[in-house]
Amino acid sequence: MRTIRLFNHHVHTVYYLLAMIEGLLFFGAFYFGAQLYFLQEQEPMGEHITSILPRALVFAVVSMASMVAVGLYKPQLRERSSGVLLRLMSAFVLTILGMSLVFYLLPNLHLWRGVFAQSLLVAFVFCLFSRAIFSRLVDIEQLKSRVLVLGTGWRANTALGWLRRDSDRRSFRFVGFVRSNGEPVQVEGQNVVESPPSLQELVTTMDVDQIVVALDDRRKALPIDELAQCRLSGIEVLDVATFFEREAGKIMLDFVSPSWLVFSDGFKHSTWRQISKRLFDIGASLMLLMIVWPIMMLTLLAIWIEDGFGTPAIYRQQRVGLHGKVFDLLKLRSMRVDAEGDGKARWADKNDCRITRVGAIIRRLRIDELPQILNILRGDMSLVGPRPERPTFVEELQRNIPFYSARHQVKPGIAGWAQLHYPYGASEEDARQKLQYELYYVKNHNVFLDFMIILSTTEVVLFGEGVR
Repeated sequence: MRTIRLFNHHVHTVYYLLAMIEGLLFFGAFYFGAQLYFLQEQEPMGEHITSILPRALVFAVVSMASMVAVGLYKPQLRERSSGVLLRLMSAFVLTILGMSLVFYLLPNLHLWRGVFAQSLLVAFVFCLFSRAIFSRLVDIEQLKSRVLVLGTGWRANTALGWLRRDSDRRSFRFVGFVRSNGEPVQVEGQNVVESPPSLQELVTTMDVDQIVVALDDRRKALPIDELAQCRLSGIEVLDVATFFEREAGKIMLDFVSPSWLVFSDGFKHSTWRQISKRLFDIGASLMLLMIVWPIMMLTLLAIWIEDGFGTPAIYRQQRVGLHGKVFDLLKLRSMRVDAEGDGKARWADKNDCRITRVGAIIRRLRIDELPQILNILRGDMSLVGPRPERPTFVEELQRNIPFYSARHQVKPGIAGWAQLHYPYGASEEDARQKLQYELYYVKNHNVFLDFMIILSTTEVVLFGEGVR
């Protein structure tokens, strides 16, 4: 099992196949549910077969989107059976809501209630079976790509440490670490191979699929000729930074050099990409605004009831946007009016005492971010992108964290790749960790990835990940 690039985004093959299989199961479940319905009603299904096809396709697409939204195709999912079952149930609730929206917007696709109910039941049973089989197959070692790491020092040990959990190794397994040119051995408890006479023979003997170069000093120890032979023999050879980007969905700052950024693919900013992203932002924001404006009005009322009708419910805060340009970000107020009475910017802490009772709820559900839809329509922000930071923090972080300014090569957003994979940042170290995911987005962003991030943001709202 390996990762593939789908619209410039790295996807684990096994989860891509699972999504395709479950999509077919959803499609088949609709036909099966319709068959059961017509058997009970004693009507010939043949008369309705042409109208069932488009409805089955819509049902399959909405169901798959709901599965994505609750994180059921996420390789890093670490839930037990009860957690997966809860997410499955949440996905089917979202399917019901999504299909209801489809029926409202496209009345011609309206379903018979009996067919819809039975199709949902059949689809849920199919999903239980597919997930039970998948949970047994996904961790079979024989199906994983066999990875040989060239290096035993700090880089190799760092990579091992970040990919230590089984959920981080769903698509591969480390079969050995090759010590070269007297490099110190820092990878404890691993199969260390001492300077083999022939790298190609070792690769053949160990049945290796990929070689990851993680040498601390390439100038003295890189066996370039042997690596070239392995590459010509069909063995994939990867730099450790590229390997991490593919497997973990982030760009490790510890492994990145300016030359890697120069010669790696990605970081594209074509005119078509800018136009398509802007059109996507405007269309999605207008649709979102039509749905959430009653929630915004109720939240305004709740803030005024708690703090008084003379207090500001929406506030502006300076943030850094595209190419370092400062703009006024709009938010529903979730802290006390005097939260920064001394004028000093502060990170938000866990269980921050400045957060109001209404503020705790709207931060938990991300409702406080909704006025930023207006920032998107004005062009200050995008729907998807790195979270914009305050100028004071940016100045400090740019001095202390390499490549931090690269995150300003795209517009900041409400949702983002880093928000999905890392909890709320409240320190310089948190900013450094989040930057690794933000760089992945800056490098690989496109409309497909934006759409996947928006769907997956539902998981953050439902399960409260990353809230502070």
